[in-house]
Amino acid sequence: MNKIQGFYYVKCEDNVYECKLRGILKRKESKDNCVVGDIVEISEDSSIINIYERKNLVERPLVANIDYLVIQFAGKDPDIDYERLNILLLRSFFYKIKPIVIINKIDLLNNEELDEIRERLDFLKKLDIKYFLISQKKNIGIDELKLFLKDNTTAFGGPSGVGKSSIINLLQNEKKLETGETSKRLRRGKHTTKDTNLLELVGGGYIIDTPGFSSVELPDIKDAQELIALFPEFENRGTCKFNNCLHLNEPSCGIKNAVDSGDINKERYEFYKKVYDKLKYERWNRYE
Repeated sequence: MNKIQGFYYVKCEDNVYECKLRGILKRKESKDNCVVGDIVEISEDSSIINIYERKNLVERPLVANIDYLVIQFAGKDPDIDYERLNILLLRSFFYKIKPIVIINKIDLLNNEELDEIRERLDFLKKLDIKYFLISQKKNIGIDELKLFLKDNTTAFGGPSGVGKSSIINLLQNEKKLETGETSKRLRRGKHTTKDTNLLELVGGGYIIDTPGFSSVELPDIKDAQELIALFPEFENRGTCKFNNCLHLNEPSCGIKNAVDSGDINKERYEFYKKVYDKLKYERWNRYE
């Protein structure tokens, strides 16, 4: 949990308050008592007296209440790693965070290369995932991205060398928060600390920039049915012969039929099978 010698820094309106966590909220040896992104209530003596229910909690990095996860790649230099893209989508669905895809450096691409990327990202439309083709260098698509992220808390993930820091610098508010006077009444605010990269967006909202969101480690998926649930395109795609169908080698599988008909992206289906095999042999077999 990010804090400085037991203090928490809570933004309320235009001020930041240095707070302590009220004893009743502390749980022994628990790192998620109060984390970056929490919506909290503070008292006039600068104590955090209530932590509101979270809509999500990410363990690594330890943050809460993320609205969007931006998954950023470059169109070229380096080329898009589509398997890594799918892993980051899987992590986003696991933590119940809406993903967004950004492809930067489109100024390096010719029309044919750009069309190829559009074709390979076409599956995102069926998943209701928005993607942006932008150029930080030529300021293409930045205004549209700013408008979309306004008033939300957004995390950035993706490999190094794709221009994440440059994009974030264009989006964030340059004004540094100043420590304000203690509130004279109970306040509701967003928790942040000076040790984390929780940055204000121009026009409202926040960006969290941390390497943890770029992890390619598979999340703690308990079993095959939980994995299947992390593929939204598998929902309502025909009827399988077996109720517990794994969509692998079973006959009369609605998912495999949807892949054959092009209703489900074949590359996504192959990724599902690869993840299933990896989890089965590296994790799930330990519990059998």
